Amino acid sequence: MKKLIPAYVRVPAIFFLIFGAMEYFIDSGDRAAFIKYPMVSLFLLFFLFLLIAIEITIKAIDNITYQMLTEEQKIKLEEQSNLSFRESDWYQTLMQKLTKTEPIENEGNLLLNHDYDGIKELDNNLPPWWVYLFYGCIVFALVYMVRFEIMGGDDQEMELKKELAQAKIDVAEYMKTAPDLMDEKTVTLLTEPADLAIGKTIFMENCAACHRADAGGQIGPNLTDDKWILGGGIKNVFHTLVNGGRDGKGMISWKGTLKPKEMQKVASYVLSLKGSNPKDPKAPDGEVWVEEAASSTEVSVAN
Repeated sequence: MKKLIPAYVRVPAIFFLIFGAMEYFIDSGDRAAFIKYPMVSLFLLFFLFLLIAIEITIKAIDNITYQMLTEEQKIKLEEQSNLSFRESDWYQTLMQKLTKTEPIENEGNLLLNHDYDGIKELDNNLPPWWVYLFYGCIVFALVYMVRFEIMGGDDQEMELKKELAQAKIDVAEYMKTAPDLMDEKTVTLLTEPADLAIGKTIFMENCAACHRADAGGQIGPNLTDDKWILGGGIKNVFHTLVNGGRDGKGMISWKGTLKPKEMQKVASYVLSLKGSNPKDPKAPDGEVWVEEAASSTEVSVAN
């Protein structure tokens, strides 16, 4: 007896409906629910096999029941079924090509001389879909062997390493054009008057209270001489602004107040004041710092 919705549509639809509900209603964070909750996934797979077993059982019962009908009853049943639903000819043709099933009337011609407690064996050929899949696996294995074992193709680990290396390059390139993401390793000294003017404004609003308006030093050290407590240069001064000075008595960190590009401008302005000789400057503190003497590993904090 034909059904309105074929089993090959009904079974996957029910399964994926339940699976989709699981993914939608279960909060699994950034991982799929079937990965985070494997026991639920196993239950769903068991449920799928159960659905398939039920469909096979129902199909077998339908076939047995159909064979027990008289020819007149079969004709009447077929007429009633065709009124409600008629399977497509293309589907029947496709399934016949994929399975090469023999009509049940030919079962006697396929019986082998094997008898296992009354259970007999049919001499059926492998279905074409299985044979095609088997040959496809052989072709895939050959291509895989040539690609990865002979030609030395990148495996997943190598692909990951290359992607990570490329990501580092991309991030470095992006950092060059993203001032708000710069750090003490990528910051550069600004010399344009417009940038220094902005840096001066920021200095007057935030730094003059401790270093004086002329940067001659008050609570904080003199910023116009060539001596630095924890190192000079744009990278060190920028690092100071981001992380603060010495513990307990150094200046605060400004990373929560100023943006990186603003700290770059104020650091560049401070360095432009070297040798300005303000009136009554604070006594020099620290050691002489020379740009050429700074090593690449130096991350000392500036005044």
